[in-house]
Amino acid sequence: MPLHPQTIEFLELLDAGAPPAEPDIAAMRQAMRTNSNRGAGPALPHVEDAAVGQIPIRVYRPSDGVLPALVYFHGGGWAIGDLDSADALCRQLAADAGCAVVSVDYRLAPEHPFPAAAEDAFAVTADVVRRPERYGVTPEAVAVGGDSAGGNLAAVTARLARDDGIALAHQLLLCPNTDSGLDSPSFTEFAEGYGLSAATMAWFFGHYLGCADRSDPRIAPLRADDLSGLAAATVITAEYDILRDEGEAYAYALQAAGVPVELCRYDGMIHNFVTLPEQFDDAAAARAWAVTRLRRAFDVRTGE
Repeated sequence: MPLHPQTIEFLELLDAGAPPAEPDIAAMRQAMRTNSNRGAGPALPHVEDAAVGQIPIRVYRPSDGVLPALVYFHGGGWAIGDLDSADALCRQLAADAGCAVVSVDYRLAPEHPFPAAAEDAFAVTADVVRRPERYGVTPEAVAVGGDSAGGNLAAVTARLARDDGIALAHQLLLCPNTDSGLDSPSFTEFAEGYGLSAATMAWFFGHYLGCADRSDPRIAPLRADDLSGLAAATVITAEYDILRDEGEAYAYALQAAGVPVELCRYDGMIHNFVTLPEQFDDAAAARAWAVTRLRRAFDVRTGE
């Protein structure tokens, strides 16, 4: 499918500013935090900042009572993004899915390279499951989710949870990083001119990996030896995304391992369109489908 007209408009806006010769992390963090295309999200009766040990979190609750929960990890190449950049999406997921959302401000590279982010993601997830009374949630109905690098952390956390005896309800993966080869056909085809570039992705990986082994499944969940027994998954990809092929390959790998999974590719879209509802109409459609999948997973766990 040709690029969607909204995608063309967005890319033209990106091209209007001359990019720096070397990415500036501080500037990228500020730009992501203040991106108006993320929207505002609905007002909720309960939004609270807290912490799990030294890890800041933000808890969103759309109502009183015991709720299912989604532990959410923001995107940003493991180097940018925070609770504020994920705020609008977390508010909408909480409101529409009728669940508590626990947003995780995991440690960022290059100050804190791998495995810091993965460790923080699992630590918060385990705390939500093992201390549900703190969050007012049903421990049998806890899902994980994330976009881009956050999708990577959600996939990694799902496997770590399985290995630790934690039965998650679902994993919601939005345009996820799942491999470390940076060599898929979509990575080559859309390397430049489609938002997230191959050079920027390699730059993010370089900061996050440090001296780590690229084949470590905590970095590249697609390379895990055993994906059986993981939580059922929803995988959303975009046609013109360099990460499209690895996200879809992960969905197929889960399916081959006997994990229930549904995959949806949004044609004409670029990386992480789902986080930009003010720019892309398809963001609303993708979110609505994600909410339907979450509600179904929660209903199965709560017997409703």
